[in-house]
Amino acid sequence: MNAVIDDGLWSAVGDPTRRRVLDLLLADGGGTATSLSEQLPVTRQAVAKHLGVLGRVGLVHSSAAGRERRYRVDEAQLARAVAQLSAAGAAWDARLRRIKRMAEAIQRAKDQRSTQE
Repeated sequence: MNAVIDDGLWSAVGDPTRRRVLDLLLADGGGTATSLSEQLPVTRQAVAKHLGVLGRVGLVHSSAAGRERRYRVDEAQLARAVAQLSAAGAAWDARLRRIKRMAEAIQRAKDQRSTQE
């Protein structure tokens, strides 16, 4: 695989709640921990922690919005994550095709031996 995998980035998007947070932020153009918690089955504090993880890997950025912080997705960093995922998927597809060819060759060899006996 040619792409460098960012384990922190993958770990951050590996959590289903964080993926849902990203979905909501993308759909709404941004949001606060409070507004996001109203749409999720977790507390505002839990959402804030998830936003902190996403912020540490650069997937979200925040700005002051009164007494809260407004978060938005960093689309360049999200595109980087998608590119890494696509590259990993392509590499695994190639590996699986090689394994399939090997398994088929082994099966053909077994079939040839059984017909020769």
